[in-house]
Amino acid sequence: MAMKKLFTFFLSAFLLFALNKATAQSCCKKPTDMQLLAFNKAFKDAHLPPNPISFTPEKGSMIQFHVPGGGYDGNAFYVPADSPSDKVLLIFHEWWGLNDYIRKEAEKWQKLLGGKVSIYAIDLYDGKEAVTPDEAGKLMGSLDPNRGETIINGLLQRIGNGKHIATLGWCMGGSWSFTGAVAAGHEAVGCVMYYGFPEKNPDRIKALRCDVLYIRGSKDAFIKAADVDAFETKVKVSGHDFTLDSFDAVHAFANPSNPNYDIKSATDAQNISLKFLKDKFSIE
Repeated sequence: MAMKKLFTFFLSAFLLFALNKATAQSCCKKPTDMQLLAFNKAFKDAHLPPNPISFTPEKGSMIQFHVPGGGYDGNAFYVPADSPSDKVLLIFHEWWGLNDYIRKEAEKWQKLLGGKVSIYAIDLYDGKEAVTPDEAGKLMGSLDPNRGETIINGLLQRIGNGKHIATLGWCMGGSWSFTGAVAAGHEAVGCVMYYGFPEKNPDRIKALRCDVLYIRGSKDAFIKAADVDAFETKVKVSGHDFTLDSFDAVHAFANPSNPNYDIKSATDAQNISLKFLKDKFSIE
């Protein structure tokens, strides 16, 4: 009995030590700009809970794909092209997750691109969705960048080689749009970032192999103009074009789930993004 108690004591001590060590490593890891904003009250107040929506997919469906070394499969909402195509658009959701608004956007963009492009809306939250800013903050704040990148790489492996890949995302997804473009390597043809957090790591920017379209609201209180300007300079130094289109609007102005959705600015931004993507895909 004494030996059993002693064993239990040492086992508990070891587990506590391991937990404290893991927590210390997690706390010492430098958070991203997105994670720093995840629990920012002003940022949460600027993102009103999504309006209810009723959406039934016309062509798209959820798929699963293998994530090498990821531990478990990844998910995406897939809208196939009308006929076999080497053109692919990766869509990245906002901090709410892969909800019906994003699925609806995926089907809309497939139509806007004439049915000539296959669309994959990637789920970075592994099936979780948020309906309140507090929930969204927790999901965005706890998103492991390594897991996000393995999900993207798993999907790229499923898609296969010999494709022309563009990326598009909003807010948090705008930042991940850049990550996706870098991951696509030489197959990347274009990157659309709606008010995403600009990449600051010069090595990651050097790895980019395509042009960037950046959509910004001039009244955005969270994305600094100076950071966007610095990002633009580094992208151009890397040898790629950077197009900045600014609108007289606040952060998240193009989010249709936002009760304060700015339909005019969002429509104008959509037309600019559509032209950019059609040019990159060589679609008339």
